[in-house]
Amino acid sequence: MENAQLISLSRQIALQRQMDVVANNMANINTAGYKNVDILFEEYIMPTARHKDFKTLDQPLSFTQDWATIDDFASGSIELTGNELDMAIQGDGFFVVQTPAGEMYTRNGSFQLNQRGELVTSEGFNVLADGGFLTFAPEETGIVVTKDGRVSTSQGDKGILRIAEFEDPQSLKREGDTMFSGENPIYDNSSHIAHKAIERSNVSGVSEMTEMIRVTRAYTSLASLQTKQDELRRTAIKRLGDLSA
Repeated sequence: MENAQLISLSRQIALQRQMDVVANNMANINTAGYKNVDILFEEYIMPTARHKDFKTLDQPLSFTQDWATIDDFASGSIELTGNELDMAIQGDGFFVVQTPAGEMYTRNGSFQLNQRGELVTSEGFNVLADGGFLTFAPEETGIVVTKDGRVSTSQGDKGILRIAEFEDPQSLKREGDTMFSGENPIYDNSSHIAHKAIERSNVSGVSEMTEMIRVTRAYTSLASLQTKQDELRRTAIKRLGDLSA
């Protein structure tokens, strides 16, 4: 009975982790550039003891183990906003931003200007162009971004946005909700910019809600199983006590 409870407990722990992932996806369903996260499970077979005095070998025990998460980099829908500072990437690329921890990458193109007139993310990180930071003077108007990422205003050319792609996007490490870190970015790529638009999250609300219900039911079913196992143990102990009396 102890083995059954331990196996059930391992599955409950994995389900709790899965619920955390689903809840985070749901919380970011309206976050621009957010990429859906899935969790991967594997069977962990417990090594069992052997003893030559026993004729029948012990049976291996299969536990559930959540060992990794995987990011779904499928493109979200493009929504036109009319905001001159909003940009969306069409393709597999990422905007390059400067953070205290070094260069990072994001699909969230909902940008703004800081007090110095620099183009930054919602977290305040500078968006990088070929010449460094993009800075706009108060008198500049008419921001235009071409599909190849060239930025210009009433004062002329400002630079070309740096857009990075990766040979293996799954090698990227998630840093927060919409930021990623990685190595060996490819700047010569086919990604394009859609100006005055943002990329919506690729989370499917219906799918995530269905998954939340499924996880809840599975967790409840395991909790009921453990309760029954406890009842069997108490009954067995009581009967052994009655026999020894």
